[in-house]
This record gives sequence, structure tokens and C-alpha cells, in this order.
Amino acid sequence: MRNRHRFNTGAGGVWDEPAWSAAFISFVLRSAGIDGREFPPAPAHATYVDALISDATEFPDRAPFIPHSPDSYGPALGDMVCADRSRAPITDWAERAADGGRFRPMHCDIVVANVAGGVELVGGNVRDAVTRTRLATTPDGRLILDPGARPRIFAIFENRLGRLPARPRQEEPVS
Repeated sequence: MRNRHRFNTGAGGVWDEPAWSAAFISFVLRSAGIDGREFPPAPAHATYVDALISDATEFPDRAPFIPHSPDSYGPALGDMVCADRSRAPITDWAERAADGGRFRPMHCDIVVANVAGGVELVGGNVRDAVTRTRLATTPDGRLILDPGARPRIFAIFENRLGRLPARPRQEEPVS
């Protein structure tokens, strides 16, 4: 028998479920040396998704992650594919940006391989385990989306960590 701890606040919040998939993503990125400012670790996917969208909106040239609509961008190694698990799922990251930070059950996986006809993703808390999943792609690398699928993929976050040009150094004043 599994030992599960439930943090029941009675408020219908994040801690009412024994979910750890966002913690898994946060752990992987922190373990890879990613700074908390570039990817804010969180117990819920919605928290870091909102932060990544906010950074990309405010600093489009420098943001470490850029959201893309799932039908307009082919995921690459290190990108995150995010899905909405709610009863009325959103279908695009722009809808999430307009959501006002409202909690929404989500799931995100990290792209770990591009293979012929698909991409492979790793995520946590999929059937209470860390799993590798394969999603089919079109010949140009975009995901083949099923409009009736649950959860519904709404965003692919392009991982630009380590790909941005170095920031110009500020000259020190001469004294």
C-alpha cells in the first residue's frame, strides 16, 4: 500500500491533491543549474507558467522561455509542452495570459528527444511515476493535436537558456 500524505486545506487549493508533477519539473531545472529567476520553482504548474508568460511578454528579446501556440511551433530538445487538465481547457497560451492568474490544473513535460515522426517527453506524476511519453509530429516537426484529447496541450515553451547572446558589460567609471 502506498503512503500518501494529503495536505487538505479544505479550500480546494493546490495542496488538496497529492500532485508532484510541477515539483518534478522544478527539481529537474534546479538540478540542471537553472537560476530561480529564470525558472521560478513552484508546487503548481500554473505558478511557473504564469511567470514564464509574464517574462516573455515583458522581455521578449531576453526571456529564457518563450511561449508558442502548439499548432505553430515544433518542440525542440529542452522545451516544455504544457497541457490544461481542467473541465473547460484552454487551447492557447494567450488564453492563459488573459486568465488573470486563476488556478488551473495543468501538466508540463520536458522534451528529451526528437525522433522520426515524434518527440519524446519526460514528466513526473504520470501514473504516480516519472515517465517517458512519445507524441506524434507532422513532417515539419509540429505536434499532431487531437482536439478532443484530455489533457489539452495549450503551450510549448521554447527553452532559450544558454542560447541568448551575452549581455553587454557596463563600463566601470574611471576614477
